[in-house]
Order: sequence, then C-alpha cells, then structure tokens
Amino acid sequence: MTTEPECPRCQGNGWVLEEVDGTVRARPCGCRAERRLQVLFEQARIPRRYRDCSLQNFDARNDSLRNARKIAEKFIKNYPVQDVGLLFLGPCGVGKTHLAVAVLRVLIETKGVACLFYDFRELIRDIQSTFSPDSPLNESDVLAPVFQSDVLVLDELGAKRTTAWVEETVFYIINQRYNNRKLTLFTSNYPDSDQEEDEDRRDAFYKKSEESLVDRIGVRLHSRIYEMCKIVRIEAEDYRKIAKQAGYRF
Repeated sequence: MTTEPECPRCQGNGWVLEEVDGTVRARPCGCRAERRLQVLFEQARIPRRYRDCSLQNFDARNDSLRNARKIAEKFIKNYPVQDVGLLFLGPCGVGKTHLAVAVLRVLIETKGVACLFYDFRELIRDIQSTFSPDSPLNESDVLAPVFQSDVLVLDELGAKRTTAWVEETVFYIINQRYNNRKLTLFTSNYPDSDQEEDEDRRDAFYKKSEESLVDRIGVRLHSRIYEMCKIVRIEAEDYRKIAKQAGYRF
C-alpha cells in the first residue's frame, strides 16, 4: 500500500508557521486546498476518457458549436446565481459530453463546487443492483450523492428505454433536485419532437428512423426537464468519425 508524500511545507499537518511583526502565527497550508480539489475531482466520478475535456480544447468548428460553448461559459460565469440547468441535444459525436464535463471541471477548479457525473444507464444499473440480497449497498447509498451534489451531469439521457419503473425513478431523482434548487446538466443523442420543424435539416444529422427524446423518456419527465433546463441544440458532423479517419495510418 502506497501513501501520499507529506507536504514539505507543513509536513502533513495542514498548517504552516510564519512570523508577522515578531509574532509567530499559524496559517492554513496551501496543500489543504489542493487536497480539497483532489477530493472533489474523485467524488465527481468523471470517466477517464473525458478527464482532459476543457472549454479550451473543445472543437467549435461551426456556429452551432460556438454557440453551445458560449452558453456553457455563461452558465459557469453565472453560477451560483444560475437558476436553470442545461440540456445538450444533438447527434452522436458533436461534443455534448465534452462540454458538460468541461463545465464540471471549471466549477470544481475555480469555485470548489461539489459535482457529480453519471451515465444514465449506469445510474439505473447501480440502483437496480441494490435490490439484490447480496448487495453491500442500499438504494439510498447510490442516491445520496446524486441528490446532494450541487451540479449533476446526467449523460446519455434516454439511452436506456424507459419502463414505468425507470420513468418513476428518474422523475423522483430529477424532482428532488429541482425542489432543492440543485442544477442538472443533461445530454441526449435523441432529437426533440417539439423542435424539428425542418425535416430536411433534422435528416442531415439524425437517422430518419430515430426515435424522439419524448419517446425514450416519457411525456412527464420530458416536461419537467424542459421546465428546469435551457435547451442547447447542437448541429454538427460526428467528430469521432472525422478524427478517426484523419488519424488512420496505412
């Protein structure tokens, strides 16, 4: 078992001594803030794949992406007086998760905000796993950090088809956060049936057979999310395909 090296400034006790006007006084060591930051990042559960995502390395290659980044920047600037969350809507590979994680990272680093990242499917699986008699956790163990985090990212909303139980559970979670004025950022790959007035424009980015977001999560949950979030629609080609093709070597 390895242990972290002691801070050379305070030898691990969190305080340093300094002389001011002939009087020796103790002040908090800078390592306390560093440890606090480390704990916040660990608690945020940001997947390794996205840990380097930032606003600076976000590829804003068209007006839609630049507008989405501007909205993310405004959200950060306004926090904590920001009173609505964000719902990033767009097809696969346009940077929705990148932007959501970038918001979390800046809030943690600059404002010390307690944040949490959860994939929609993983959250449902984690809750369901507590129903097993062999589970060391109960449902409240999973839900407590989801309820308590100041800012939650719920990624891939609608990726798991909604059953009555899933819809009720997610509505309960979202409603708890809404009632306690906790902000939530969502991402979803599904088009919104209320937004698609121009079918040709929609078909440029989504498959014609694609279900809508309301098809995946239900009318009640869809309505509540619209009440608590600003909708950020992103239109762009799949960056993953572009980057992978450009990166292939033969």
